[in-house]
Amino acid sequence: MKVLGIDPGTATVGWAVVENVKGNTVAIAYGHISTSKDLPLEARLQEIRDDVTAIVKQYKPEAAALEELFFFNNQKTAISVAQSRGALLLTLADFGLTIAGYTPLEVKQALTGYGQADKQQVQRMAKEILHLKTIPKPDDVADALAIALCHLHHASFAKRRV
Repeated sequence: MKVLGIDPGTATVGWAVVENVKGNTVAIAYGHISTSKDLPLEARLQEIRDDVTAIVKQYKPEAAALEELFFFNNQKTAISVAQSRGALLLTLADFGLTIAGYTPLEVKQALTGYGQADKQQVQRMAKEILHLKTIPKPDDVADALAIALCHLHHASFAKRRV
């Protein structure tokens, strides 16, 4: 299964495509989408939509996984991330992808076995699982890899239960 993992945001959206190939989990591609704070929100959302459309067309994932929204101290940030997530969900739905959402706790649990793991532990596990030389930067990219890996973990577990 090929999965597109996305860490939603407005300024930076992390994305990663991972796949199980003959029992090995590999990172096919990963990166980030950056939008200028000088643009109006609708232009930023269009840019995110257009870039994600290009990623889906190029890598043809079978499923997508996004981080669920969690508590934010800054309400303005929460609203803009929610709007970005909505634009992402709509874009992915236009391609007919199966879409899953995972909380940070679920991602941490899937990668480290501990729901209270810190960000660095999750990033190190993603690096190890995917046999990467370094932890990708910015953090949003590493988070997208972790989200995609979480979905592969959940999908393989669900398959074994059937």
